[in-house]
Amino acid sequence: MASSDHQQLLLVHRFPRFKTLFVSKLRTRYRILDPLDESNPSFLPLSGSVRVMLCVGPTPVTSEILDKYPSLECVVGTSAGFDHFDLVELRRRGIRLTTAGDSFSDDVADLAVGMLIDLLRKVSGGDRFVRGGCWPVKGEFPLGSKVGGKRVGIVGLGSIGSRVGKRLEAFGCSIAYTSKRMKPSVPFPFHSNIHDLAINSDVLILCCSLTKETHRMVDKDLLTALGKDGIVINVGRGALVDEKELVQFLKRGEIGGAGLDVYENEPHVPEELFGLDNVVLSPHVAVLTPESFEALEELFTYNIEAFFSNKPLRAQIEYE
Repeated sequence: MASSDHQQLLLVHRFPRFKTLFVSKLRTRYRILDPLDESNPSFLPLSGSVRVMLCVGPTPVTSEILDKYPSLECVVGTSAGFDHFDLVELRRRGIRLTTAGDSFSDDVADLAVGMLIDLLRKVSGGDRFVRGGCWPVKGEFPLGSKVGGKRVGIVGLGSIGSRVGKRLEAFGCSIAYTSKRMKPSVPFPFHSNIHDLAINSDVLILCCSLTKETHRMVDKDLLTALGKDGIVINVGRGALVDEKELVQFLKRGEIGGAGLDVYENEPHVPEELFGLDNVVLSPHVAVLTPESFEALEELFTYNIEAFFSNKPLRAQIEYE
């Protein structure tokens, strides 16, 4: 193995709570620079020459962060979303950006469908009913609802949304969608805005990115349009939903239910949700499976190698 003096530099950018799960393998090929590794005295002298950053999870990459690394040319992301990146600044500086691409898509789609089935058939509610000893005392448990035949509106028909549609189509659901633009090759009906989609849906599944336009797009008006039997599933980003409004609609019975894997202020979740049987909660783990980690490691390892070899990158963001 080459000495560290001859190894390419790789910057690892992460929150303190994110462990460097993959770094041990990367150390055999690259000289790792980690700002959180206080034992590394060479960090500051080398930070000015580092050309590629591995961004772990949703760790923010802001203009202030970029100022610290004037030679940076590429950011290799490990998250499916990219709302934590300052895209304007990255584009201005000519810095390429990649994401997790399809690495998590199947797993997120699985959880979205699982949450919908859970809510409609009251799986978690029934579990609590039995474990709490209510069956012998209260007798019959409230009826659930059939999955097939539901009108499902998908918000964001990208890699994840298309997989959700494929799965639920097999259940006999009627699928429609809204997205940045209509997709000619997709057979599902397209709605140009989320409000029209909500009016014509029993279920809304949020799979889109968080942007200025999508921030809290699920608000009071949208929940009203969805109706008192409507269900919201969010596997996108917490801030897609106005959480305070959603909580009130759920408490008043003005919406049928919600399945949430993401929240506005993670890891803090509104406590009002904890006692509601028409809510399924998950701690932002839709992407987390051994299989997704394996696919992710393969992708970002390739992209780091591709950068240093001047080869095309995979899952690269095209700046608008």
